Amino acid sequence: MVAPPDSDVLWARALYFRHKDGSPALGGVSLGVKEGEILAVVGPRGSGKTTLLRCLSGLLGAERGEVWFNGVPVHTLGRGARERLRRDRFGWIDPAPSLVPELTVWENAALPLMLRGTGRGRARAAAMEWLDRLDVGDRARRRPHELTQAERQRVSIARALAPTPNVLFADEPTAPLHRADRAHVLRTLTSAARSHGITVVVATHDPETTALADRTVPLLDGRRVTTVHLPPVTESEGRTACSLSV
Repeated sequence: MVAPPDSDVLWARALYFRHKDGSPALGGVSLGVKEGEILAVVGPRGSGKTTLLRCLSGLLGAERGEVWFNGVPVHTLGRGARERLRRDRFGWIDPAPSLVPELTVWENAALPLMLRGTGRGRARAAAMEWLDRLDVGDRARRRPHELTQAERQRVSIARALAPTPNVLFADEPTAPLHRADRAHVLRTLTSAARSHGITVVVATHDPETTALADRTVPLLDGRRVTTVHLPPVTESEGRTACSLSV
């Protein structure tokens, strides 16, 4: 087992993973991510982007290969240790918002901090900072069912940013958003990374998201390639995302 370079906060070597039906998802992917870097994992749907992020974050265990975070071999950790790592060091944004329906907006955004033991007042203040920056601070006392799909996604992003994670994994984070909303959210994510030193690993097939990254890792059929050609996001896709709003 070879230790990763000191300059990489996140490092993976020769990751292999197969789906339950036996089809390959990752075929020997290796990469390194530097502290504070915004890395875009790009490729069409089904290229292995989500599987790679899940393996890097410890949500999935690769069948073969190594994953290191700050010199810690994540691939050797037990389930409980991986869960603590995700709770204390990592943030995660899904392509569709998943909020606790019984909690208010600010409670949802503050939840990771409170699970760490942060006091209610401090957790609320941190959550409100990001809710305000994402233009949903005025919804702080609402319940998730009272929000649109786009607003719920903004709350999910605030929840991921509030604890100031070392690494933020974002899986198609702007998928449910209008085109104009996407631009605002992307600016917030990139400014958060720059101002708070957050390393961001984002999976995307959106050229606008890719353009904001420091570096890209193209995937095709679970393998790294030199480049992939992504189709532009059309207005019809934006309208489809909007039609999910309630």
